Amino acid sequence: MYIYLFFTIVWGLRLWVWLGIILAMKNDLRPRGERKKAVAEDGIKRVTFSFYKYVKIADPIAFRDELLEKWGELGCFGRIYVAEEGINAQMNCPEANWQQFDAFMKSKPELVGIPYKIAVEEGDDVSFYKLTIKVKDKIVADGLDDDSFDVTNTGEYLTAKEMNQYIDDPDALVVDMRNIYEAEVGHFEGAYCPDVDTFREELAIVPEKLKVHKNKKIALYCTGGIRCEKASAWMKHNGFNDVKHLKGGIIDYKHQVEREGLENKFHGKNFVFDERLGESINDDVISYCHLCSKNKSDIHYHCKNQACHALFLGCDSCLEKKQGYCSYKCMTFDRLPEKMKKILTHNNYRNKPEQFKKHRLKSKRQIGIEI
Repeated sequence: MYIYLFFTIVWGLRLWVWLGIILAMKNDLRPRGERKKAVAEDGIKRVTFSFYKYVKIADPIAFRDELLEKWGELGCFGRIYVAEEGINAQMNCPEANWQQFDAFMKSKPELVGIPYKIAVEEGDDVSFYKLTIKVKDKIVADGLDDDSFDVTNTGEYLTAKEMNQYIDDPDALVVDMRNIYEAEVGHFEGAYCPDVDTFREELAIVPEKLKVHKNKKIALYCTGGIRCEKASAWMKHNGFNDVKHLKGGIIDYKHQVEREGLENKFHGKNFVFDERLGESINDDVISYCHLCSKNKSDIHYHCKNQACHALFLGCDSCLEKKQGYCSYKCMTFDRLPEKMKKILTHNNYRNKPEQFKKHRLKSKRQIGIEI
């Protein structure tokens, strides 16, 4: 009876905490378009950044609740994942509240000492316009059984200068550990860019694809470094003895290059998973429009047809012709009566046009070097 009463009180308190958080963040209950417009027009200067840390978090739910309350008070927005193994955050914070945010980070044993990866550019769009913190099994979906190998046996870090040396070294192999649609708009010179849509898929095929290169020096890189932490340990587990990875990823590489006056060997944009969808690392445009495959474009769009919502690169000409849709099929489909659209998309998935089944459109051109 006492145990039952104890748990009733605990869950009751948690419910009240959540009700308080929801009331404090009541603006988030508005439609997506209204929230986005309000943030874009509020005139608040924000710092966009990311960070991660593999660290033991005893109670991820309680930890999440605390972050929601504190970061909500500070006006932070972002997408954050919390798990027993650590935290992975992509977010922004009002410049005026940055010192308070940093002080809170330093006050938490789990968060103290984490390096921030400050965005290369803010761009015209606000990076995030709501605060979402989710409790996950892992902070990165990798599909690996962490008990099957030593996840702490990671590769050594490479600085930007050392990364450039690897790129120039014919006996070294540079591997992009991002998805192909990220690599398409920007990658390092001579990098191997696997044709994969997920990190899980990449970890499954890269050791097999590169097995003939086990004796080579391997340099891994990704957006901010988190994927390479796990990937480098996985590669070493699979017999690649000389594996290193770029510290701070592409984001920190850009800052180091500018700070130290180094040659920038990254061409194109760095794809980011927020409203900006990309930040320029240099001025090169290396990708092509997915709709015509003729004109260069490094700007991503989502198809206006919500049943499709494909991610695609579009040039001005194709966007004008197809009015923001990825195809004339989508344009036609989106003009159908709502009842007909529901019938075609709900229980008749097999009969949907092929492009409706994809989350992105693929480039018809080779990306990176072949292995």
